[in-house]
Amino acid sequence: MDAWPYRHLALRTPRLDLRPDDDEGLGELVDLVLDGIHPPDEMPFGVEWTDAPRDRLGINALQYHWAVRSEQRPGRWAVNFLVRLDGRVIGEQTLVGHDFSVTGEVSTGSWLGRRHQGQGLGTEMRAAVLVFAFDHLGARTARSSAFVDNPASLAVSRKLGYRPDGSLVQVRRGARAEQTRLVLDREGFRRPDWELSVTGVTDCLWLLTG
Repeated sequence: MDAWPYRHLALRTPRLDLRPDDDEGLGELVDLVLDGIHPPDEMPFGVEWTDAPRDRLGINALQYHWAVRSEQRPGRWAVNFLVRLDGRVIGEQTLVGHDFSVTGEVSTGSWLGRRHQGQGLGTEMRAAVLVFAFDHLGARTARSSAFVDNPASLAVSRKLGYRPDGSLVQVRRGARAEQTRLVLDREGFRRPDWELSVTGVTDCLWLLTG
């Protein structure tokens, strides 16, 4: 058994290559973060991590990913896929499972560097992890959420067949902010018109579905 079961896992769409984060790729990811993910007057994330001082953003991002890697275990995992276009990291797509063997449920989160937004890549990368979750892990449902002032994320969810599932309120930058909760089941998934290529999943299954 490989000491790091995610080492060979790869998801491939017509344009994108998604692989669990590694230190070399994280260096590219940090460059994207420093280039900017969203306008300074907006905050699309429930955790305001991009508000950190610029000289802390890089090390914060690295420490977060290292911490997530260290906590992988059957029944509670989060895979941060680095998304590559033409061999270069352009963003991140996360897939999370808690008590997956019982609930059959996953959740997702993602972001793209600003220069890669508005090209349909966000839809393509989320569709990739949904196909992976439903077809290779046997997921029953997938959940997501987005602030009501984040139309791009909400549009991706609509395209893929998510339906509203209530709302939640939190404090964002010291003010009240509302998120729309979303849920998607296997039957409601609006599948892409392309086939997902998946390799290296066998060594991961005990961790992802156990």
